[in-house]
Amino acid sequence: MIRRTPPSRRTAPALAAALATASLLAALASAPGASADGSRQAPPPGSGPACAFYDGDRPTALGERGERVSQAQCLLANRHYLRWSDVDGTFGPETLVAVQRFQADHPPLVPDGRVTPATWSALWHAGPNRVTPLPFP
Repeated sequence: MIRRTPPSRRTAPALAAALATASLLAALASAPGASADGSRQAPPPGSGPACAFYDGDRPTALGERGERVSQAQCLLANRHYLRWSDVDGTFGPETLVAVQRFQADHPPLVPDGRVTPATWSALWHAGPNRVTPLPFP
């Protein structure tokens, strides 16, 4: 005699696995700075798992757009120098002020507002330390 498993018992584990996968993918896609590029390494300790736009150290400055700017903004937001709503990939006035304040708080960086290799390094390794209110409402 052959015993057959009822259809409801066969599909329950598959359905549960599909729901778990869908939930995980939705959580990853909704995280600030989520990246579909699975080849990127985890950011250094203290940088926050949300920053995964760019992992280099090329200079970035006012007026630029793209992944480097998004990465700098994300790191600045993690360190409380920039609001999360300003993480938009455009290096505008809010980002400029945030970079200058971060640089001023981390000597020997020069507060010129340019994200140089030295500023990238400081951003990667600094912890969240901005406690005074941001200059923008």
